[in-house]
Amino acid sequence: MSASAIPESAGQDPVLFQEIPGRDGRRIGVATLNSPQTLNGLSLPMCRLLDARLRAWAADDGLVAVVLNGAGGKAFCAGGDLHALYRAMLDSPAGDPWANVPAREFFETEYRLDHRIHCYPKPVLCWASGIVMGGGVGLMLGASHRIVTGTTRFAMPEVTIGLYPDVAGTWMLSRLPRGIGTFLAFTGAQLGAGDCLHYGLADRVCDAGGLDALLAALAATDWADDPVRHAAQVDAALDACQAPAPEPGPLQRHADRIRQACGRADFLDIAAAIAAWRDDPDPWLARAAATFLAGSPGSARLSHTLLARARHQSLAETFRMEFTASLHCCAEPDFREGIRALLIDKDKSPRWNPATREQATADWARRFLAPPGPDGQPHPLADLGP
Repeated sequence: MSASAIPESAGQDPVLFQEIPGRDGRRIGVATLNSPQTLNGLSLPMCRLLDARLRAWAADDGLVAVVLNGAGGKAFCAGGDLHALYRAMLDSPAGDPWANVPAREFFETEYRLDHRIHCYPKPVLCWASGIVMGGGVGLMLGASHRIVTGTTRFAMPEVTIGLYPDVAGTWMLSRLPRGIGTFLAFTGAQLGAGDCLHYGLADRVCDAGGLDALLAALAATDWADDPVRHAAQVDAALDACQAPAPEPGPLQRHADRIRQACGRADFLDIAAAIAAWRDDPDPWLARAAATFLAGSPGSARLSHTLLARARHQSLAETFRMEFTASLHCCAEPDFREGIRALLIDKDKSPRWNPATREQATADWARRFLAPPGPDGQPHPLADLGP
């Protein structure tokens, strides 16, 4: 049975797991995020289930590849469990990053899971159809085969809630052509399949209804005895299911303007250039400027600071930096206020602090890099690698 054939009523487990039989006793593991009512928002239980199963599958010689996808058809994963983080922030002392134990548990578990996918010893295919944002991007980024469709809507919109592009988002955005990653972090602009492929955020494009065909192709593959060849065999299965190349997206069409505006060193210069697009005749650019102007000035400044550092860091170093910054975000007012305005009271009128881009200084942002734990305590993610 294919992953998409699982009825959504098949149990309440937040992640559904299958092992699809292939040739010669080989199997393909399928993990389906199973919270369609929240657009498969990534919760702590989901992270724990996924991490445990990935560890088990990594040690299983008969399991040749893993497929990640989301139930419901609308989203792979629209982000993290913001309601749980909001409750944790309300219950924790303001200004003390280390005191928020639920946030520590969530970010450590999520970042370990994301890092595991980046380093996984077997092919991981991410079926990134529909909405892919925040925590969903974290799951997608490390996959060996990132598959988008005509319905993909990829974004890192954390500026709207007082956070920043975490889950190695700063590592990914800092490696895009100069100015492009900064623009995406500041505006939360949505990308389709064409832009994702062009900028290396995805590897293949398939039809939105093509997951069954892909799983059938994987099941029919005559898997080599040498696991090193399995990634190439996944490529061959995808060749049989690939859709025609999509048209260039708006990020490609406006790349020169974006690089000129955002490929600068000064934060306020970049902010002024984006703000100037609020009345642009192109609706995509105008929407990006409107999102930036309504978003958290502190989030934009923090993104600017972290992207500059992540560009010269390893993946593990970036996860450690983001863990520290995320705990500070949970202790500062903007993240809580952003969730309140968007999801709790839904008034969409956040009161940001700092309130202006001028008040969000470089010194203000550097506070988010200070180790949050007791002096001398090892970083919770110290073992991820160099």
